[in-house]
Amino acid sequence: MPTLITLSLALFFGSIGTASAQSTWELTTRAWESTEYYDLLVGFARQDLQEWIEDPIVIYAIREQNDRNRDLTDRQIERLDRRWQAEGSYSAMVGDLLGRQASVILRERRELSQGVINQIIVTDARGLNVAISSRTLDFFQGDEPMWSETVPIGPEAVYVSDIGWDQAMRRNQSLVSLSVTDPDSNDVIGAVTFGIDVVNAMRKRDLVENVIE
Repeated sequence: MPTLITLSLALFFGSIGTASAQSTWELTTRAWESTEYYDLLVGFARQDLQEWIEDPIVIYAIREQNDRNRDLTDRQIERLDRRWQAEGSYSAMVGDLLGRQASVILRERRELSQGVINQIIVTDARGLNVAISSRTLDFFQGDEPMWSETVPIGPEAVYVSDIGWDQAMRRNQSLVSLSVTDPDSNDVIGAVTFGIDVVNAMRKRDLVENVIE
């Protein structure tokens, strides 16, 4: 039986497997030359992504890591980040993070998006990875807009990046980041970032509009 998330994505983006009349190049150009992709992604964030990050397992993982890392110094965080970068994709550090139940949930959510979402990253209050759908280049995201434009801003923050080449994912995408709040206190406890394939998002949205028209 389709899940609520699957149905929501189908309604917002259209059915998988149907080709758009517009080429990838035309859609990419259209996104670059207008703010259409920005409005599309903010709407997607507010309508679909917000409820994804309220999963109790994800919330628990962020809370637990915040408690564990509360006293980490900046120097210790820097060492963790350097270790992550140096040890590569098959290190125990990467394997542990990918094996967490919260990361498994992120991969399932990515697959449900049917090609719209390339990557999902959940970070704690310090900007350290809590859960990931695939390996990231860095372990520490606190010096990136995905964290600095959400966690310090407050619970309603939404950050949408320009479309650009992502080295880790090897494709063009836009990042959509949201603050994550504790459901009990409403305090900001971390952030979540979605790497969105804007061309797929626009193509599937156009298919829905064409059918409606």
